[in-house]
Amino acid sequence: MNYKKPAIVENDPWLEPYAEIIYRRELKVFEKEKELTGEIETLSDFATGYLYFGLHRTAHGWVFREWAPNATRIFLVGDFNNWQETSEFSLVALENGVWEIILPDLVLRHKDRFKLSIHWDAGKGYRLPSYVRRVVQDEHTKVFDAEIWAPEITYEWQHDHVNAASRPPFIYEAHVGMSTMEERLGNFNEFRLNILPRIKAAGYNTIQLMAIQEHPYYGSFGYHVSNFFAVSSRFGTPEDLKRLVDAAHSMDIAVIMDLVHSHSVKNENEGLGKFDGTPYQYFHNGARREHIAWDSLCFDYGKNEVLHFLLSNCKFWLEEYRFDGFRFDGVTSMLYYDHGLSRNFTNYGMYYDGLEDEDAITYLALANRLVKQVCPGAITVAEEMSGMPGLALSVEQGGYGFDFRMAMGVPDYWIKIIKELPDESWNVSELYQELTSKRAEEKTVSYAESHDQALVGDKTIIFRLLDKEMYFSMSKSIQNLIIDRGLALHKMIRLVTAATGGGGYLNFMGNEFGHPEWIDFPREGNNWSYKYARRQWNLVDDKLLRYHYLGDFDRDMIHLIRDSGLYTHQYCRLLADNRPDQILAFERGDHLFVFNFSPVRSFTDYGIQSGPGKYRIVLNTDSPAYGGNGNVDERLTYFARSNARHGASHYLMLYLPSRSALVFKKLKTPKVY
Repeated sequence: MNYKKPAIVENDPWLEPYAEIIYRRELKVFEKEKELTGEIETLSDFATGYLYFGLHRTAHGWVFREWAPNATRIFLVGDFNNWQETSEFSLVALENGVWEIILPDLVLRHKDRFKLSIHWDAGKGYRLPSYVRRVVQDEHTKVFDAEIWAPEITYEWQHDHVNAASRPPFIYEAHVGMSTMEERLGNFNEFRLNILPRIKAAGYNTIQLMAIQEHPYYGSFGYHVSNFFAVSSRFGTPEDLKRLVDAAHSMDIAVIMDLVHSHSVKNENEGLGKFDGTPYQYFHNGARREHIAWDSLCFDYGKNEVLHFLLSNCKFWLEEYRFDGFRFDGVTSMLYYDHGLSRNFTNYGMYYDGLEDEDAITYLALANRLVKQVCPGAITVAEEMSGMPGLALSVEQGGYGFDFRMAMGVPDYWIKIIKELPDESWNVSELYQELTSKRAEEKTVSYAESHDQALVGDKTIIFRLLDKEMYFSMSKSIQNLIIDRGLALHKMIRLVTAATGGGGYLNFMGNEFGHPEWIDFPREGNNWSYKYARRQWNLVDDKLLRYHYLGDFDRDMIHLIRDSGLYTHQYCRLLADNRPDQILAFERGDHLFVFNFSPVRSFTDYGIQSGPGKYRIVLNTDSPAYGGNGNVDERLTYFARSNARHGASHYLMLYLPSRSALVFKKLKTPKVY
């Protein structure tokens, strides 16, 4: 095979044995794009299924279309015909498995509930339309119905998209339903009024909203999606979501969506499972149909109709709700036939051994190309843990087109050392290696913990550090060494993770101030309780408790890193990783970061190599403002001294208290004329 060596191979000679495979995948993307678009100009023109399928109001009435190739008859049933199959609500079969019905204007009304009654040779069943935009659950029967949503007054946008691609993302991962303090469901309006101002004040410039697509089981955290085009009605109306996004844009905050295209809920009455009576309309047939770990269904990305559905879904959320991009969930599961479950990915060969689903790879690359066509300022983030090379490179470079990949190994590393090692055994050399080991040409979103580390069965960092002491000793009036240790390490862990970040940073809602306990959604096992599916904002607001110290520190840390343009400097430069002393120091741009992870040793006049010049402290984890001891005078100006024994090297002589970190900024020297 004659092929052009991809740029990713030029940059990484270890990929040379797989250059032909990488090029073949690249070629497949462009061939599939050409196949899908034909004479159409762009993928964006192709991905318009939501404008054709589903229910639409026209100048003369209503039109509804559905794709169900195995169906023999389809009826609309609902409030408008007493839920009976009647001839006037019978759909007509068109070509290629498409069905259609045209109805007069006054037959259907806003908020009418309806379903499809789909017949096939072996039987029939009620189904919700595949492109349905609103689904509601009956409070008493718990049955889900489609709902006609056609208000007389449509929402008028006040703000356009935020150009998320123009700046590093500082992402606040949030779940609307659990954002309220009360033991109940939160909603879009409450989030807009109460939580958006907190996010703005905390310095985050991007919100990642979870659980937006409709999902029948609330406890799935939104990851068992049933209706891909429907906003979850449990949080409010479509207009409520638009107001939320619009309000965020007014604050210059981008809103990205946690998009689930890696699998679908198995439900048949609510979802796409056996939609037209066949198991393989949207999904694989046979052994590949069901996900072996998630109890869900796996899309067949080799079918053009499935690509049309999913690509249209991407464009829909960008255009209809003005989302500024996506975090694609479960990318590892999509990439491999075994969903990445049976291998440890310890060598490059495991990414190119023929066990990869190249149809899924093609879909992901097309989705990323589409997103940029529809909204050039949007960003895409891959939740991927296998380390597939090129994920955050363009297709033209031999990649898959994401803007960022999640640094999923970082939170795993923090859990490992907190669980397994005493503080005095933390290896700062290993720590720095783990935090900075990234593919140089790919951007990553770094994080110490996300929602994954907060779910029942796991523990947040603060809960691992404080455990039961959190319940009794967070008052400022109580002295407790376990609390002191936990708060100090919580700040240091976040600072070193953010400071070494590969282009972006993420935090889950409430974790910035050490929200206590875990997340446990209402379920039969907890008597359907909302006690742990909420956020106790009163804790961070109470100045008599220590939680606000962590929140205040996180705010100042985010503002410092964001406003200083730290991520415009791609690399950190290691200055010290003294393992016996547990001292770690590195510089990035004109900022110097110094960490003393020792639990017992403070150091006086500790020499840290630096460039010549003057420095001042701009952030101190041990500051009294953040619950620290205030052992360092932050008003001082530090001068780098030359050391004759080390040639031209300059050193800052620092006092480094135990379990603390200092951030210095190099001061610009005025020009002398």
